[in-house]
Amino acid sequence: MDNLVLLLLVPIIGAVLLAFIKNTNLAKPIALICSLIALGITGTLLGAFVPDASMQFEQNIPWIPALGIHFHVGIDGISMPLVLLTNGLIPLIILSTFKQQQRGAFYALVLFMQTGLLLVFTALDAFLFYVGWEIALIPIYFICGLWGGENRARVTLKFFIYTFAGSLLMLIAIIYLYTQVPTANYELSSFYELKLDEKTQRYIFWAFFIAFAIKMPLFPFHTWQPDTYVEAPTAGTMLLSGIMLKMGVYGLIRWLLPIAPLGFSQYGTLVLSLAMIGIVYASIIAFKQRDVKRLIAYSSIAHVGLIAAGVFVWNVQSLQGAMIQMINHGISVVGLFFVIEIIARQLKTREIQDMGGLAKNAPTLALVFLVIVLGAIGLPLTNGFIGEFLLLIGLYQAGLWWAIFAGLTIILGAVYMLRMYQGVMLGETNERMTYFKDISGTDLLLLGVLVVLIIAIGLYPRPLLHLSEAAVTNLIEQVKTVH
Repeated sequence: MDNLVLLLLVPIIGAVLLAFIKNTNLAKPIALICSLIALGITGTLLGAFVPDASMQFEQNIPWIPALGIHFHVGIDGISMPLVLLTNGLIPLIILSTFKQQQRGAFYALVLFMQTGLLLVFTALDAFLFYVGWEIALIPIYFICGLWGGENRARVTLKFFIYTFAGSLLMLIAIIYLYTQVPTANYELSSFYELKLDEKTQRYIFWAFFIAFAIKMPLFPFHTWQPDTYVEAPTAGTMLLSGIMLKMGVYGLIRWLLPIAPLGFSQYGTLVLSLAMIGIVYASIIAFKQRDVKRLIAYSSIAHVGLIAAGVFVWNVQSLQGAMIQMINHGISVVGLFFVIEIIARQLKTREIQDMGGLAKNAPTLALVFLVIVLGAIGLPLTNGFIGEFLLLIGLYQAGLWWAIFAGLTIILGAVYMLRMYQGVMLGETNERMTYFKDISGTDLLLLGVLVVLIIAIGLYPRPLLHLSEAAVTNLIEQVKTVH
């Protein structure tokens, strides 16, 4: 069996097995083992991967031949970093729950969601892409709805309505494109070759863009995000912020801009403007937050705005920056949310004013948290630096003012993140801190892995950049020449 097909099957098999396991002590190691098997298979794919512009490990199996639907998957330099991100973070997210009492059904949903995410990042058939898109939505809905906070019912319903409405628009666009293909199929390559007029491309652009913008989320489609991130269980927040929002960015790169370049050329400046507004707006709102989890949720909107802006200026530097920054953001935001989970678990609060002086009782946590914060704000020699640097170079090529506004996310981000760190870790202690314990065991292991990744990517980002360089360059040239 091909390794890519096996990679897609392992989480499904694990999910089915875990759905029947009620013993929490048994469910945890089984879920972790399944996720590590998927990571191991990813390692074999990475070892055999050639970083050129070609599509590799392809499997094209007729699925519903009468409708031209194929189970067609493959990996190139654009999808490989996101497959790595997904299968690298899932074991860590599962590990983050080891000090909680979670049933097998919870882990089954996580692995089922992993399958949907992998389908989105590897699908070369539009119908299969849509199936993966919806498969990823259903588990996170139940994770947030069943294990979320007090307001989970209202918040989760809003999240579902937003994302499902966007998905329906995308489905309509996919079906229309299918009707325009002479050989009646859903192949990505067939969609790329369509010669659609400008008016049609405008409609296609908005149908895809709204679906992707909601998922990221991009201003003004972001209103579901802060509440959902806060009310979701921490593992759910990690899945949403660390991996799921990358589905939207990936959709822009793989599907939207190559299929509707005329719509892109007409509305690209508008989207860039929305991204810049989102960067400044979310940064200002983050600065005013007192709930640490909500602060990080707004910071995520700002960072994703910068990534989206990089995609829409569509040059090699900005697109390379967007690719590596998706990975860097995933690593950093998972670390941030997990540190907050550790603190809230012991102090029973997420309010900054109720914290302070934690570094005295938990020096290891304070050091690890500092490294993660510095990575999140893009300090040189941390993972966030190279991505933001490339994004700013790409935006500067599009216009000085774009680069200036985009730079605000770095400046404002440094202000509110360091202010948050100071409020939580430094200063005077209070009664709540007396019995606070430093990290150990699985918490230390998880955060240690993240810190190593933050420093390693910061010191030597070349391997990650090399993965996507040829594919990114080829895709940019395709959009310029095919249409």
